[in-house]
Amino acid sequence: MRSGRDFVRGASYDERRSSASASTYSYAYFSRTTIKLIAIFAFFTCCVVARLVWLQIVDAQKLTHMAQTQRTNVVKLFARRGTIYDRNGNVLAISRECKTLYCNPQQVKDPSGAAHIIADVLGGSADDYIDSLNANTTFSYVVKRISNEDAKTIKTRLADAKIGGVFLLPDIKREYPYGNVGGQILGLVGNDGDGLSGLELYYNDKLKGTDGEMIFEAGVQGTPIAGDHPHVVPAQHGNDIVISIDINIQKKAEDIIAQGVKDYHAKSGSVIATDPQNGEILAMCSTPLFNPTNAEDIAEGSLNLKPVSSTYEPGSIFKILTMSIGLDAQKISPQQVFDIPATIKSGADTITDEDNRRVAADMDIREILRRSSNVGSSYVAQHYIGADTFAAGLDNFLIGQKTGIDYPGEVGGLVKKRVEYDGASLGTMAFGQALAFPQVQMAQAVGSVANGGTLYTPHFLMSTAGEEANWPAKGTSIKKETSDLMIDYLQTVVSDGTAKKAQVPGYSVAGKTGTGEQASPTGGYIRGSYTSSLIGFAPAKSAKILLYVGLDGTPHLAATSSAYLFSEIMREALTDLNISEQK
Repeated sequence: MRSGRDFVRGASYDERRSSASASTYSYAYFSRTTIKLIAIFAFFTCCVVARLVWLQIVDAQKLTHMAQTQRTNVVKLFARRGTIYDRNGNVLAISRECKTLYCNPQQVKDPSGAAHIIADVLGGSADDYIDSLNANTTFSYVVKRISNEDAKTIKTRLADAKIGGVFLLPDIKREYPYGNVGGQILGLVGNDGDGLSGLELYYNDKLKGTDGEMIFEAGVQGTPIAGDHPHVVPAQHGNDIVISIDINIQKKAEDIIAQGVKDYHAKSGSVIATDPQNGEILAMCSTPLFNPTNAEDIAEGSLNLKPVSSTYEPGSIFKILTMSIGLDAQKISPQQVFDIPATIKSGADTITDEDNRRVAADMDIREILRRSSNVGSSYVAQHYIGADTFAAGLDNFLIGQKTGIDYPGEVGGLVKKRVEYDGASLGTMAFGQALAFPQVQMAQAVGSVANGGTLYTPHFLMSTAGEEANWPAKGTSIKKETSDLMIDYLQTVVSDGTAKKAQVPGYSVAGKTGTGEQASPTGGYIRGSYTSSLIGFAPAKSAKILLYVGLDGTPHLAATSSAYLFSEIMREALTDLNISEQK
């Protein structure tokens, strides 16, 4: 009998082969499975490592920024806009400290209650505020630029009601202490603190300053982390400016012209008051007037200063320039007497005078101006001055060219160049028709007649942050001898001519009326509708104030409308500036 070992040893060859094959198969199967698992594991390991490398090296900056953004809040610190003063130091526009109400809606547990408290203090409906209090964010503005008093009241009442999550930020609010007075000049500031019109727009870069910011780390609900030190970039406040207007003269001008528009049934009215010795603007306005404190109720056209942005046919006040050009070029002389016909042709047009005289009349320059003779002006221009001299004279007075006034929206006008003249141009332009330009150009030109012949840019800015503005003379329009003659003639117009109603008791006044027919949009002129104006200065021989007063779309002639308004405003201005009587 064989033992167990012998039994094994004695196993057949087939049995032993079969056992070896099974063992080899099991090993091979195990090896392939293991290799697959290892490969899969290695692949995923490589992916994870690659992603970690990408996150930590390639995309680190982006992820860091995202993380910082999620845990930081940035609050704007508003710069104080510069103050605007008038020439006497009166505050015309100022930015005062106020508060802006904001919230973290995640912390406001009673939005409806908070909204009702805010509405009760500020007015309006709770619905005006509820959306901000319910916003899906950690920072939401509720209402901007409320008074410190209202802000304090709201915070107290919210605290009493145990409503949290509503906070205050320091802010700046623009205020105009004189209300609507000077509103068109000053202009308007938008919610973003930038100027939208007027000097607020023109000098925005000087006034606005640069906002700062406060950056702080926030917790889960957006609240500042205790012990954190916010990073603060301080706001750079804007510069203060002083402008040339006298707020008292400005108020009188606005009141008088607004009433005059009603009394004389005009569509609108304009006033310009300047110092002819340097071009400083003492007052300027046009109707309808504008109130910057009530920006939600803006009348059409009230934002514009028409003396700067609108053109008009000047009418007979332009005769000042026609006669100045002729005298300065020595084409006519003070002693010369002209045989002025009853009518005269200018191209195909027949020119007549207001008195409708039927016979010729002898007139010198003084008489042509005193009567305001259209025929006389046209006759002298066509027969003595000539087109070349006239066109050159207009260039010397800078007519048809922008003055460079520091106010937005100035236009140049429609004034023909010499090469554009036709048969009617010279004879019609001589008395202020067939050309159109802003009234501020007329103020600049006549200002040079008043001061001896020097042209100055009409301007508002006097100084910025204590540094005086530089407004040099622009050139010479006429010689002083011509200026002296014209001043003498224009005194006669006020004392004994068409501008008698412009007299100011106790003062010598020089000036000229103008009644220009209004141009029709369809061509020609509108019968019975005039631009009635008067431009003049006082004291006549040492002018301190130049004044233009115009009524647009009135049925009244200048001698019986604008002249009265001129007298009222000039009297107030002379008194305000303490100019002694000189008559």
